[in-house]
Formats: sequence, C-alpha cells, structure tokens
Amino acid sequence: MSGTERDEEKGSAADAVKPGAGAVGAQSTTEAALEAGAQNVPAGRTPLEIVDVRRGMFGVTGPGDTSGFGGLVRTIAMPPPSERPYGGWFDEVVDILAELLGEAGIALEDAVEKVVVDRGELTLFLTREHLRTVARFLRDDADLRFELCLGVSGVHFPHDVGRELHAVYALMSLTHGRQLRLEVTAPEADPHVPSLVQVYPGNSWHERETWDLMGIVFDDHPALARTMLPDDWVGHPQRKDYPLGGIPVEYKGATIPPPDTRRSYN
Repeated sequence: MSGTERDEEKGSAADAVKPGAGAVGAQSTTEAALEAGAQNVPAGRTPLEIVDVRRGMFGVTGPGDTSGFGGLVRTIAMPPPSERPYGGWFDEVVDILAELLGEAGIALEDAVEKVVVDRGELTLFLTREHLRTVARFLRDDADLRFELCLGVSGVHFPHDVGRELHAVYALMSLTHGRQLRLEVTAPEADPHVPSLVQVYPGNSWHERETWDLMGIVFDDHPALARTMLPDDWVGHPQRKDYPLGGIPVEYKGATIPPPDTRRSYN
C-alpha cells in the first residue's frame, strides 16, 4: 500500500468516528444525547428529566475552545421521583417525617417535592418554606437524629427554568449511622433560601461561601458576607454563565492568553 493510499484510509477512518457522522439518517450527537435520559430505564420507571445538553469542555463555545473536547456532548438530567418501597431504612425515615409534619399541620407533599433514591443514596427535595422545619425534625426526633450537617453546596443549572439554583445539604446521623441529602431550589430571579444556622450553627461559613460564589441568599443568616472575594465584587464566579476571564501569563518569553481569548486549533 502506498503512502497516499494509507493516508486516504486513515482519513476515511477518522471521518467514520466523527460525532454525528455515519450512514444517511444517522442521529446527530445532540439528538442522541437527548435520548440518553430515556435509555436503559427499567420498566415502570419514569425517564430522566433532561434540563440541558452541553457541548465541549469548561463551557467554552466558538473558536475559544482549545481543550480538544469540542466534540464532547453531555446530557444533564434530573432523576425522577422514586417509588415505594425505597428499601432499607429509607421508608422508615420518610414515614417518621410524614408523621411529624402531620402533627405540625403540614402535609408531606407540601414540604417534600419528591423523594429520590439514586445510587444507594436518599435525597429529599424540599420546598424552601419548609426547609428549616424539616431540618429541625430530622435533627431532634429520637428515631431520626441527624445531628450533624456537613455543610451546604450550591449548584447552578442555567437551563432548569425557575429552579436554576440548587442548595444541597448532607446530613449524618451519628446515633444511627445513616446519611441522607436535602436539596432545595430557587429561581435566579428570587435566589432566597432560609438559613439553617439556627439549626446547624456549623453551617455559617458554608452558607457565606455559597452566597459568595453562587449567589444564593440565605435569609436570617447572622452575618452573610463574602468569604473569598472583595465586598464590592460584582457577580458570583461559580455560576455556569459567569464570564470565563483570565489574565495573560508570560513564561520564558511566551505569552499565554486567557482561555476565552485563545484561538481554536481544531
């Protein structure tokens, strides 16, 4: 085989594995990604709720993507509500919580949007107005005793309309050796979530950091202020739509521009 023929063969093989390439009528990468949430779902289970399909790496689009991952397609999906029985001690926790809420005159469905069991972990999606009440019940009831909160993390889903900001809490029961997760959402237009410092005082610094970097406002926090950025800083850098930015770096006479100003090498 001559060198020219070998080069042509390599080119044909490369074209065959390009994202979205193939026979006539083949799916595009985006279409395939959109279907990913509905694939491999057991019978009787609700398909995943797809909120976004991301391309490339680090959120860079256009000629600025020099990562080499320009063809990467990732599906961002939310798990559906789980059906009973949840398994293990999960049913017991939900039943006790429902009983405590009922005694307080609150229906379970008004406080808990959905119960998700995924990868062996229990997550309670809560409404904002009942977050503090549920946290107190989980901490104080003798059969629950989730006395330790490991902090709060902020997550930003720009395409999850009306629920763009998520606050996630990891709770641990040292008494019973259990761990679960609480999650609440808030829209970017109203990024307010009740502070849990009154229930878990150790959350003070975590809530400040989440406000600083994600912009979630924790109501009734004793001293909500920035932790890493100057007080007069505009914006919250860990949001997905925050400008990538950067500063030129000079190394041995070569200048490396910020990531969002680099040209594409594809």
